[in-house]
Amino acid sequence: MSGIPNPDVPKIEDVYAARKVIASHVLRTPLRHYPVLSEILGADVWVKHENFQLLGAFKIRGGINLVSQTTKEERNRGFVTASSGNHGQSIAYAARAFDAACTVVLPEGANPAKAASIAALGATVIFHGNVFERSREHAEEIAQQKGMRFVHATNEPALIAGVATYSVEVHEDLKEIDFIIVPVGAGSGASGTCIVTDNVSPSTQVIGTQAANAPAAHHAWRTGRFENYPMTTLAEGLATESAYALPIAILRERLKEFVLVQDSEITSAIRQYVHATRTLVEHAGAASLAAAINMKDRLKGKRVVLIASGGNITVDQLRSALN
Repeated sequence: MSGIPNPDVPKIEDVYAARKVIASHVLRTPLRHYPVLSEILGADVWVKHENFQLLGAFKIRGGINLVSQTTKEERNRGFVTASSGNHGQSIAYAARAFDAACTVVLPEGANPAKAASIAALGATVIFHGNVFERSREHAEEIAQQKGMRFVHATNEPALIAGVATYSVEVHEDLKEIDFIIVPVGAGSGASGTCIVTDNVSPSTQVIGTQAANAPAAHHAWRTGRFENYPMTTLAEGLATESAYALPIAILRERLKEFVLVQDSEITSAIRQYVHATRTLVEHAGAASLAAAINMKDRLKGKRVVLIASGGNITVDQLRSALN
């Protein structure tokens, strides 16, 4: 990295400002210690339960923060975005909270539970394309045609500042953390975690983890090149075939380590969450535990926080994972 400050990168002050804005709209989620997970990993293991958040995912924090900063004119025009599911819920919820219209474009075959939630929040749901990137392109076309405010899933500083608030809660609730392991799809959550951790606990190492079957962000972080990669992961929350400039700029500057996990390892981690915590975590949210199990030798004796980023798993997905 060049070391030249990027004016779009949120500052810690932006995160604290976001916290005040979103406080009445979101939950402060628990950070819990689990003896069984600690025994499995040989470490002091804690889970940040964003799967307990309203709408079942951390993304709602970013949506509220972004829409709260838009103008009345933008709200009158309405919002359009593309999503694999949880981000779409976030913008739909925030648009309803601020009395604005919202359209969400989802890939064909998107998680039906997330699609139903978006529709129930009053947004117009459109299915287009077989992957997120085709949905995003269609959402951009709608924005141009109808004059709506397009919301990118990650290249939005206000989204990153908003989702970073869960990391503030982590560091307030627990000290002397050695590692925080964060799932990475497009990278907003990991970016926010890095910004907060660098400022309030620089001795803590943030580790990102992504599905090996959707490795675009990992490759961009490693090489600095933005290229499309085949994407076949079961984890729709990690299912991007491209990387995005703003989160990658943050992650290349701040992320200490970035690892890939197999879908089979993610599925096993879903079962481990049921066994050890009696909670449901979707594929994307389980990636952090999958990574921790892979690197348990390095984590031995350390204090580790796993980000369970979402819990929107369908009955069929859960049945498949348990089988």
